[in-house]
This record gives sequence, structure tokens and C-alpha cells, in this order.
Amino acid sequence: MAEQGHFPLVAIDPIANAQNEWVALSVRLAPGADLPNRLQAVFGATELLTAIAPLDCLLHLDSPAALTVPVLAQLPANRVGLVIAAAALDASGAARQLAELHAYGYRIWLDGDIPDGTKAPPALRAVARDCRAQRDAALAPGRLVALFGPHLAHGVDDARRFSACENAGFDWFGGDYPLDPDAAPAADDDGSSRRRILTLLGLLARDAESRELEHQIKQDPTLAYHLLKLVNSAAFAVNTQITSFAHAITVLGRRQLQRWLQLLLYARQQPDGLPNLLLPLAARRAAQLEALCRQAGGDRDAQDLAFMTGVFSLLDRLLHMPMTAIADDLYLPDDVAGALTGRRGQLGAWLRLTEAHPDEAALAAAGVGPADWWASQLHAYHWAIQVGRNV
Repeated sequence: MAEQGHFPLVAIDPIANAQNEWVALSVRLAPGADLPNRLQAVFGATELLTAIAPLDCLLHLDSPAALTVPVLAQLPANRVGLVIAAAALDASGAARQLAELHAYGYRIWLDGDIPDGTKAPPALRAVARDCRAQRDAALAPGRLVALFGPHLAHGVDDARRFSACENAGFDWFGGDYPLDPDAAPAADDDGSSRRRILTLLGLLARDAESRELEHQIKQDPTLAYHLLKLVNSAAFAVNTQITSFAHAITVLGRRQLQRWLQLLLYARQQPDGLPNLLLPLAARRAAQLEALCRQAGGDRDAQDLAFMTGVFSLLDRLLHMPMTAIADDLYLPDDVAGALTGRRGQLGAWLRLTEAHPDEAALAAAGVGPADWWASQLHAYHWAIQVGRNV
């Protein structure tokens, strides 16, 4: 087992379906001789699978050899799927081990092309492809219909690649495609709700009276619906049913109001529209920056600014505007604006960590220990999953 101060670094990425819903989380650890020990450290505690419920893990491995008996004892087959590099089939006994894992109830994805001269295991039900390395020729429309699926395309980094993967028969997708500027809003998205939310945020910032806030929200029934749905969701853990905007102001106060409004900038603009995948991504960043600020001893005001930084960090993608213009329009505090426009200051350093999979050197430079980083990851994904399922 790893010591708490030297907790293994884990790369976590969301996996979504074609309806823009998170369906699983992809989990990767760096290869190495000690990988079985690190896997036990990560899965030996119950916090991971509990935090991400009801989603499951897709554990990516270069070889099934790391799946020792003690490791498998920590991996419930009903919660952990195995994405195994197809090149591993060249190793003696690998195909037999995969067949045994399938017999034990594990869902297995073979990642990549089967090596020449090697037969695919008879139990093959689903495939995975790394689209950062896969050639377009391998994404012929309908090429996967003969297999059961769901098939996983990861490394999908733009809207064009997403469309090609969907046409080829992939069902689940991971990558940066939600950030692609070409993933434009729907033609019927006129942005009116977002403009009203920005107005409400401005009113809250200048401590306007509650009746001014209510006047704005009553002009937008869809926004009012989303507000009440979110505030009554598990993400906010309110102990009483909130039935009106005025009631919400009384029960939650203005700090929490600001949080819902910040998040609802990313809500679907039409009741029957697809969810916006930027919403859970922004929620995850916000919750993780808040957690890192809290771990560093930041007070409530500092945590609010950290949360705001995370939420607003994707507004340039959402609004198709330069971040400098957004910061100016919202009259953001200097440290928040500096973090968003130039990744400056402590908030900027933390934000940079949430945009990638940092190594220990990057964490140390930002003043974050591996164990604290892991705790902030779990908290952030747990909260983002709750928000994404309720907006």
C-alpha cells in the first residue's frame, strides 16, 4: 500500500454517450513494476467507487498482468470495466487471462488493433480506440455494428472526430471534443437565458434587493425551472423543499445563489435539448479549486473566488468570446481575472492543474501534495456527477 503522503497519481477523465451524458470515468495509472501495489492503494479504499456512484470506472491497462489476485479482490466486476491494450495479446497467456476475466464477469474492451497473427478472444464484446493515434481509414461508417458494444472512442478532441467516431459505430466517447470551438450552440439557442443570468450575477454582486432578482427570474420560466431543479438536487443537499425563487433566497442566501447561477450559464437552453457537456466539466473545476483552496487554509470568501474561477474558466468556450472580454464585462476581482486570462497567481496555478493530468513536479510547484490532490479529485468528480445529473 502507498503511504497517504505518497498517494499514487491517477488520471481521471469523463466518458460520455452520444446524448451528452456522463456514463463512466476513465482511470489510468502510469505503468511500472509497482503498478499492482498502486492499484491496490487506489481501489483498496472504498472512497473512489463510492464517490463516483452511480458511474463506473473504466480502468486502462497496457497488460492484464497487473491484475494480480490481490488487485482483483479490490475490483468489483459490476463497477470496474477493463480497457486492455490489444498489443498485450502478443504476450504468452494474455488471451487466456482475458477469457478468465470475462468468465468472472468483467467487461473487457480491447484497445487498438489486434496484432497480426493473433486471434481475438472469442469473448470479445466491445472495442476501444485511441483517436489521437487512430487513422481516419479505421473509422469507416458502421464498421462496428457486428460487435455488441458499447464501443469506446477515447482521445476524441474535436467535433469532426466525434462525428466520425459516432458514424463508425462508437457509443461512448472521451476526450476534449466538448471544448472544440466548432461545437457551436444550436441554431435555436439565442443566449437570452445566459444574458439574464449575467444580469442576475451583476445584481448579486452589487447586493441588489431580492425583488429585483425575482423580477429578472420571472421573465424566464425555463431558467426558473432549472434553478429550482438544481437547488433541490442532491448536489446542494438542502433539507427542505424549495418552491420559489424568493424561498431559495431566504433558505440558501446569496452565496449559494451565486453558485447556481454561475453553473446555470452552462445549462441546456431548450427543455428538449441535449445537455451541455461543459456543465459537468465546469462544475468539476469549480469544486476542485474550492477544495484546493480549503486545503490551503483559505477562508469562505477565498473559497467562493476559487469556485468562481473554476466555473468561469470555460466561459470563453461557451460564449465564443475572448476571456479578456468576458473578464472585463463581468468586472471580476483582479486575482480571478488574472487566473482566467493568464493563469496568474495561486488561483491560476490551481486552475492549470485541473486542465491536465499533473505530475508530482507540477503539483509541488503549485504547493499541492499527492494525497490532497487525490482528495480534491474525488470531491470534485462526486459533485460534478451530481450536478450533471440534475441540470
